[in-house]
Amino acid sequence: MANPDLTALTGDYTIDTAHSTIGFTVRHAMVTNVKGKFLDFSGSLHLDGSEPSASTASIDVKMESIDTGSADRDAHLKSADFFKTDEFPTMTFRSTSAQALDGDDYRITGDLTILGTTKPLTIDLEFNGAAKDPFGNERVGFEGKAEILRSEWGLTWNAALETGGVLVSDKIKLIFDISAIRNA
Repeated sequence: MANPDLTALTGDYTIDTAHSTIGFTVRHAMVTNVKGKFLDFSGSLHLDGSEPSASTASIDVKMESIDTGSADRDAHLKSADFFKTDEFPTMTFRSTSAQALDGDDYRITGDLTILGTTKPLTIDLEFNGAAKDPFGNERVGFEGKAEILRSEWGLTWNAALETGGVLVSDKIKLIFDISAIRNA
């Protein structure tokens, strides 16, 4: 049986990028984590509260907007060693399925395209709730996480460390904090 609160949320939403984050964490030099985010992205959601499996998500990320807090590192990430932003300016996610788990937990699976390579990605999401903001907008919020191996998308640049190991881990933790506004 559908949750009546969720049924009322059925509709189309636009991600509010001013109140959302698409970020990542990567192990650096085998000893610490570097965090970053993308400053320029857009996306939409279709929520189906009576049939959550019919919900969809679509996100486009401008790779040039990567921000790790270091201009030199960001420039390296935009270069041919990593994201080749001149040739591949956008990373995309297009959902292919959604499922309700227990309570406020959901799982969305889709196609993640980086460097022209498309692979499946599963994101575990927690529904944070819905509210009407002071401007009359109906909002929904989700937090999500996923892990990828960057090598699966052709992101293989690395440097060996004198002490063994590598400079940049293959495993990347993706973080999503999404606030979306119902379309009028």
